[in-house]
Amino acid sequence: MNILLDTHVALWAITDSPRLPQSTKALIQADRTIVWISTVSLWEITIKHGLGRGDMPISGADAFGYFQQSGYRFLSIEPEHALAVAELPPYHQDPFDRLLIAQAMVEPMRLVTHDQTVARYSESIIYV
Repeated sequence: MNILLDTHVALWAITDSPRLPQSTKALIQADRTIVWISTVSLWEITIKHGLGRGDMPISGADAFGYFQQSGYRFLSIEPEHALAVAELPPYHQDPFDRLLIAQAMVEPMRLVTHDQTVARYSESIIYV
């Protein structure tokens, strides 16, 4: 199964945060799971860490290294992803989340998130 991790879930996974549910940790570590990190998440981490946001405890460069060490794959932003944002209902206004949702729907992948608003977009989104 291909899963795309929302930015916070991805950070919880690489920092072994207690906020990451055991069931989600097991899904991420399962042999049959291919874990993807979007360029959107690296962009978000880099911007918010640079602004001193406490919810982004590491830099984008450090996160990239940890994601690589974890064996995660990287999903580039394609024109189809950007265009798919226009098809999304206006539940959520965060541009990072909207692009992650669009990517998951276009590819298709299961997006893993801790954001209830993001989870409203599709039955295929995994809310943790």
